[in-house]
Amino acid sequence: MTHLGVVVAWMLSAIGVAPLPLVVRRAPPDRIGINDNRVPAGRLRNGVLTIRLEAREGEWYPDRDSDPGLVGRGFGEEGKPTVAPGPLIRVTEGTEIHAFVRNLLGDSTLIVYGLSPRGTALAAAADTIQVRPGQVREVRFVAGAAGTYYYWGTTHAGTLGTRPGADAELSGAFVVDPRGTTGTARDRVFVIALWTSTPHPGGLVFSGDRLRFTINGKSWPNTERLSYDVGDSVRFRIVNTSSAVHPMHLHGFYFNVESRGDGTRDSTFDRSASRHLVVTERAASGRTFTLAWAPERAGNWLFHCHDNYHVLRNPPLDGTPLPAGHTMHVTNHALEMMGGLVMGIEVRARQGTVPAAEVNTGRRALRLIARVDSGGTEQEPSYGYELQDPDVHSATSAPLLPGPTIVLKRGEPVSITVVNELSEATAVHWHGTELDSYYDGVADFSGRPGHIAPAIAPGDSFEARFTPPRAGTFMYHPHADEVRQQQAGLSGALVVLDSTRALDSSHDIVLLLTVPRLRADSAKVLINGRTSPAPLELEVGQRYRLRIADIHIFRPSMIVRVLRDSAAITWRAIAKDGMDLPPDQATSRTAIQQMGNGETYDFELTPTEPGDLYFMVSSGVGLTLASMPIHVR
Repeated sequence: MTHLGVVVAWMLSAIGVAPLPLVVRRAPPDRIGINDNRVPAGRLRNGVLTIRLEAREGEWYPDRDSDPGLVGRGFGEEGKPTVAPGPLIRVTEGTEIHAFVRNLLGDSTLIVYGLSPRGTALAAAADTIQVRPGQVREVRFVAGAAGTYYYWGTTHAGTLGTRPGADAELSGAFVVDPRGTTGTARDRVFVIALWTSTPHPGGLVFSGDRLRFTINGKSWPNTERLSYDVGDSVRFRIVNTSSAVHPMHLHGFYFNVESRGDGTRDSTFDRSASRHLVVTERAASGRTFTLAWAPERAGNWLFHCHDNYHVLRNPPLDGTPLPAGHTMHVTNHALEMMGGLVMGIEVRARQGTVPAAEVNTGRRALRLIARVDSGGTEQEPSYGYELQDPDVHSATSAPLLPGPTIVLKRGEPVSITVVNELSEATAVHWHGTELDSYYDGVADFSGRPGHIAPAIAPGDSFEARFTPPRAGTFMYHPHADEVRQQQAGLSGALVVLDSTRALDSSHDIVLLLTVPRLRADSAKVLINGRTSPAPLELEVGQRYRLRIADIHIFRPSMIVRVLRDSAAITWRAIAKDGMDLPPDQATSRTAIQQMGNGETYDFELTPTEPGDLYFMVSSGVGLTLASMPIHVR
């Protein structure tokens, strides 16, 4: 306070007037820009990369630049803006890195991890530096093994998963390319982060939380829109610096998982060996993976996290509550009813290509009716699907759980007319299925410019046409107000067979994992729509196929087991996400599998002795969520 201020304060107090609180005017914080991770940071000379990083506080806008923002912390290069995520460090193997880190975060000590040789025993031993306020720390090291890594900072001692929300974007990708790599990188690097005002253990989030899940500093629908041509070779590097687990799902196409890492080491699969083809890959906190895919069909597609709570609408950062989704007048479900970890992808047709005319004759015709089920309320509705198949007579009665298993034949064209008898709009996504974009089922997004699939209004219908190209285990579920409608009961398994035979439910067993309808029961998991499913009856020496489909709306770390007493028995892996495993991966193994939302796994089980088994579902920390008895005679 100035001398004049002291005098004025004394005079006011002398006459009984309390002085106004002293307002210290500070310079406005820097604006945190967005880093698309296309341009490496630093200066490379004579095999040495010199990079000067500064940790700063700034105003960050994860939504539109005109929307409310928040104050956060981030890294920037000296003399350049602060960016979210931090500047990309990208070098080739053998490069020496000379890094300077300056702490401009007021009175907070900065702890930085990841600026040490990657892929070696030294990575963990020399991983941490501490920078006091206003100071600069200097480190020199050789980059280490090729792979996808990251560096990160925090103002509180702890782990990546426990740092405060304001530090969410204090992370940057660290990529080491193989020796001999030249030219501009053709892959894309995507850093996942989570800012939240109410952090919960283990990265848990709840529907009312004020938060932002981001990809390269932005949250859907403001994430970068990607564009490719049919036939392009596409490669992503995914870096999960958030505290949560993310099962990342690509619509319409399989991708090959080329490597998996933990930020310290990266395990690259032998490219001469069999591929790891999936539509959903689970990335735990602090994990990385790389994927490659080739877009084969034009149209709009999504790449997103399949934990539904990670793609909820973004609540305004100013604290304004969101209206209930079913009460909103929605003009575009994809843009207005989703948020967080979503990226839109446009695949352009080759120039001069004319879309093939649809053949509408000879299609097998089914009807899938979304109906109100018994026992629900407006806040916690009960919905269900009824399947009408002229080849199969099946009586439908409440409760409509589980969703009917739709059985199709590989190579046989099908028409599924989805009829909406609900009081709100809906849409059905044919999860894992390779089909035309228009029928993919993302309301107000799927299709091509001028030919976008609408949400299915109450009383209306939509005809999905496709020809399943492969046999396997898939799923279907809403892609409009997903959390509300899936929790209400709208989801089911889709099984594609090579022959016209009906699904042999005595030997070909679907195990659909879903969330209970009531939030009060969310500590449980439904197996085929039941908390206490009827026992399976098996015989010694018979082969059984277990088709496990996880379409839960949260719990991305569930573990399934087949136990005798408390010990897991043995099964043989057959398929992942509907794709048959190659011989070197179709192996016998202990009957334990961790699953992320949106994944399917097929296993072959051959009991060797009579007795009692259990199909057990537990949380990632071992809490039993559901079990199904198995009687072997």
